[in-house]
Amino acid sequence: KEYERLRKRCHQILKRTEKSVKLKGTAGNVCNEDNECFSQVFDSPGLEDMVSGRRSHSTEGGSPVFDDSDHRICDHSHPTSLSSDSFLEGEVDKRVVISQDACAGETESSDSDSSEEDENTPLLSSEIIEENDIHKDDNGSSSPSQIEGRSATPTDEDFATWRRIILLDAVRANDDWIIYSPSQASVSTMKAQRLAESVGLKDYDDLEPCRIFHAARLVSILEAYALYDPEIGYCQGMSDLLSPIISVVEDDSEAFWCFAGFMKRARHNFRLDEVGIRRQLNIVSKIIKCKDNHLYRHLEKLQAEDCFFVYRMVIVLFRRELNFEQTLCLWEVMWADQAAIRAGIARSAWGRMRLRAPPTDDLLLYAIAACVLQRRKLIIEKYSSMDEIMRECNSMAGHLDVWKLLDDAHDLVVNLHDKI
Repeated sequence: KEYERLRKRCHQILKRTEKSVKLKGTAGNVCNEDNECFSQVFDSPGLEDMVSGRRSHSTEGGSPVFDDSDHRICDHSHPTSLSSDSFLEGEVDKRVVISQDACAGETESSDSDSSEEDENTPLLSSEIIEENDIHKDDNGSSSPSQIEGRSATPTDEDFATWRRIILLDAVRANDDWIIYSPSQASVSTMKAQRLAESVGLKDYDDLEPCRIFHAARLVSILEAYALYDPEIGYCQGMSDLLSPIISVVEDDSEAFWCFAGFMKRARHNFRLDEVGIRRQLNIVSKIIKCKDNHLYRHLEKLQAEDCFFVYRMVIVLFRRELNFEQTLCLWEVMWADQAAIRAGIARSAWGRMRLRAPPTDDLLLYAIAACVLQRRKLIIEKYSSMDEIMRECNSMAGHLDVWKLLDDAHDLVVNLHDKI
């Protein structure tokens, strides 16, 4: 019921926005200007293949700052649309933030919008929905933003910004899940197109029906999550985290709550202040320093000791380095460790049970450090810049042995968990 309320609210906001655009369209083509700004950032043909020439740090604590004169770079202080897709591709060391101010003027809402019900997805009878109803389920649970006392009222402009990026990311989702989800792979063309139309998916003519269906589900759940947790909203990389979940969980409402639970731990990766991501990069750096001081000194010479080159691995949890099956293996081992900790299996219990490695909340970070250490000789002997190491990390996709990775990660946990 909560998921359905969120979806209905998405439709309401979309209808208000469309009506506002129609009212303003003849006056100044405001929406076209906004789409051009967005297109500059995400649809530039060479953007995903560019290689960063430098890295800079902000004065507020060392978070990466992206400077690209070829693309419009804006800033805003409310829910963010994080980093360009090219950055997650790893080739560009630049964060591009799409400003919600690209479209000038405020959108106008209408009290009659709620009466214009969609044939497939009926809206609420009243346009005005209390925020505590939107963000509370039947058990009284609240969204992350409400729990933390932040604003739970995103503007229509916020939602429009999130939606534009979601639509692009959804159609770009890869298809390596198909052989593992036969029921979704065999979806009919009519069903796929009907769902695509209901969520306003566009530019999918070259996709197979199963990929259209997958993309439409991504849009539906990610839009709902953006309203559920408006402090984070939607950031690029979240589609990578959701894609395996909806491939396994076929009911959208169940997939939504699985994703919401997943994001309770992962959402700090997408915060503007980057406190969470910098903490994790610092742990990876410490692991490498404790295990291999020679490699660490080489990274220091290259000004790469902050391990910024593994940013993508941290933010999408190895999703772009591993195939679908490997991703599920790694994530489930990681979740098993976290479940063991919640169950109270700490170091003493680990010793009594003679397990190979104690459970840790940071198994992913040990795996990332292990991945770098596996290439220590190559990094020390051949690479002379952070960009070269980043390219090496990005070239790992499809070439990793997930079980060897986990073995090495557990070895690091056994030897270093007390020090780290």
